[in-house]
Amino acid sequence: MFAGVDIGGTTTQVVLCDDDLTVLDRAGTTTPAASGGQAMIDAALGVLAPLLRRTPGRLIGAGVGAAGVVDTAVGRILVASDSFSGWSGFPVTAAVEDALGVPAFLDNDVNAFLRGEVSGGAVRGEPDVLGIALGTGVGGALWAGGRLFAGPHGAAGEIGHIPGFGDLPCTCGGRGHLETLASGRSIGARFADRTGRRLTAREVADAAAYGDEDALEVYRAAGAGLARAVVMTAGLVDITTVVIGGGVSRAWHLLEPVVRAELAEEPPVSSHPVRLVRARLGADAVPVGAAARARLETTGAYRGVSTQNS
Repeated sequence: MFAGVDIGGTTTQVVLCDDDLTVLDRAGTTTPAASGGQAMIDAALGVLAPLLRRTPGRLIGAGVGAAGVVDTAVGRILVASDSFSGWSGFPVTAAVEDALGVPAFLDNDVNAFLRGEVSGGAVRGEPDVLGIALGTGVGGALWAGGRLFAGPHGAAGEIGHIPGFGDLPCTCGGRGHLETLASGRSIGARFADRTGRRLTAREVADAAAYGDEDALEVYRAAGAGLARAVVMTAGLVDITTVVIGGGVSRAWHLLEPVVRAELAEEPPVSSHPVRLVRARLGADAVPVGAAARARLETTGAYRGVSTQNS
């Protein structure tokens, strides 16, 4: 069996999968993002341990999807946002291998999210996909020609951190990035700037559902930014499909109409419409994608994935 770990800015999710990537068990915990890399790994392993004890079978490999720009070859975090302390430079796979005694593999969390959705989610079998994850930050990943395209530095598809979306400071140190419009943290901050009320992105979505115009405007801006990012990516790499996931995508009813309207008004240069879908695997997407990477690297297998609800 294979373990998959998702270390996000807010929560850490862990799954155990069988050889067909069916989810056998899952657990989660709060990410100690301010306490350093080892603390984050220890938290993930802490919730994995009881899953291993109660699940029959031998662990073959482990995959980790981690926030930030990563070096997949050496299993190390290269760049992380200011949501994390002591994460940049941390040797993730070495720490996991030392603890578990099996091969471990590291992916950017959004690359893992996209791998999971292509393996058995909303875009199963699609050859060319842009994946966008809206969470604490905004991440992007590219699936091109039926395989993950990470680029020479592992940063391909990072649509959340390109400029041209205003002038607000971003968590990465830049300004005017898509993340300043469409991340959970930015949605809360933009609403607070407009109203003086501090709410989470989910609470802002709830306010929008009751017709709060400030909340609606914040989500309109997020949707318009997403649409522009899609058009830019389609113009560069001619993607055919976009899958959007992450916690903020729970407000799909607010985002989707804006994105579709913007795409209709300004379609990609190819004139071919982009298929826009919401992610299907939910919180399982990143850890299942990480487990799929571990299975691929240890067995060479690439098959579909199914999940069991619990």
